[in-house]
Amino acid sequence: MGDSITDGWDDPKYGGFFPGKPYVDRGISGQTTPQMLIRFRPDVIASAPERGGHSRRVPTDIAGNTGPMTLEAIEDNLTSMSAACAGRAGSGWCWLRFCPSAITLRPGKVSRLFAVCRDLLNRSQALNEWMKKYAAATGAVYLDYYSAMVDEHGFLKDELSDDGLHPNQKGYDLMAPLAERAIAAVLKKN
Repeated sequence: MGDSITDGWDDPKYGGFFPGKPYVDRGISGQTTPQMLIRFRPDVIASAPERGGHSRRVPTDIAGNTGPMTLEAIEDNLTSMSAACAGRAGSGWCWLRFCPSAITLRPGKVSRLFAVCRDLLNRSQALNEWMKKYAAATGAVYLDYYSAMVDEHGFLKDELSDDGLHPNQKGYDLMAPLAERAIAAVLKKN
């Protein structure tokens, strides 16, 4: 479950969403946690996976796609989705440390927007840290895409994206084995 990065993963130009695996891509581009919370039960819980893990990323919340969101509101939405899985046989939760993004600017480029972009990155980092702590406290699996994809400036590596935000083929190729390990860890816990 996710937004544009999850949604784009099943694109045939990227090889599809884990061909041959019984995984279901529930990404919808641009969605934020309030929207995902509404569809979480019908799209994830009601799908009654035989065994499964659920993951989530939240840059669309940080970017304010559906209006301003506090970190606390995002955390509440994520906690609600996690709680909906709690105690369900065969259900597990995987928290994602989401990918870095270049948003629109890189260091050295002068613009009034740089401060806004830096604030978005700082908020993303704070939310990543909260998710890591929450995963540890609840015994959930924590998948860290960020560390594998970040450059020396804290942005998404150029070779892993064509637009600075969404992975390209190289990005998804790097993410796939990390996701497979996290899924295996979720399944092992259940």
